[in-house]
Amino acid sequence: MIPKELFKKIRQIEIRTKGLVNNVFGGEYHSRFKGQGIEFAEVRPYQVGDDVRSIDWNVSARMGDPYVKLYDEEREQTVMLAVDISGSENFGSATKLKREIAAEICAIVAFSAIKNSDKVGLLLFSDQIELFVPPGKGRRHVLRLIRDLYAHQPRSTGTNIAAAINHLHRVLSRRSIVMIASDFMDTDFEKPLRALSQKHDTVVVHLIDPREETLPNVGLIELTDAESGETVVVDTGSRRVREALADEADRKQRELTARFRKNQIDRLVVRTDESYLEPLVDFFRVRSKA
Repeated sequence: MIPKELFKKIRQIEIRTKGLVNNVFGGEYHSRFKGQGIEFAEVRPYQVGDDVRSIDWNVSARMGDPYVKLYDEEREQTVMLAVDISGSENFGSATKLKREIAAEICAIVAFSAIKNSDKVGLLLFSDQIELFVPPGKGRRHVLRLIRDLYAHQPRSTGTNIAAAINHLHRVLSRRSIVMIASDFMDTDFEKPLRALSQKHDTVVVHLIDPREETLPNVGLIELTDAESGETVVVDTGSRRVREALADEADRKQRELTARFRKNQIDRLVVRTDESYLEPLVDFFRVRSKA
């Protein structure tokens, strides 16, 4: 039984995201995530401009003229949403937590998927696999995914992105669209992520909170690591301390950016103190032209 408050929240998200899908994201989703599979349609005589690699040499030899193979795109896709629900995702210094923003973005993608007759599945992870929902179709299935995004209580607070990626390798037998939503506060995931992107159309949603980049001057404060539980006292009144923390955060962001770029991973950066709509629209539109 879904609690009344959660049911109301899910219904509000459904109404809001379906409106966005119908008015903003529908066409961009279709263009951005084109079918990856192809099936043979027919052969026809070669025309100037055709790719010579498409020539059917057997038919050409029989007919005495060059013929090319034509293929139809398979539109049905599998979309897998992999969402980090570790302790650091339950943080947000603005109006929403990182996990809430990830859930709303996933809802938009999920409704876009079923509108295009695609299947969509869900993987929730911390430093272990928290929940796996196999890909499916239909409104009831998507509502179930949204419920899990909001209601699932993680068993652990840690993060292991590599383990989640390795699980995706095992469960996804055909080429799929994989969207990974996380703040990527982890290490040693570059190699498995690169391998994943070579087999699947991979997108990362990088969630960032401004308080993870800079701290205000409010004197002595206690900072607790949401994943390890470790607490330290920080003197935010010290300019040197604030600058050191900002420099470290900047270094980590530049390192992540370089990793994604090096491995040609599409990245959507979403900040908790800004609307995700504009970055999401821009991402869909730019990628649909690529």
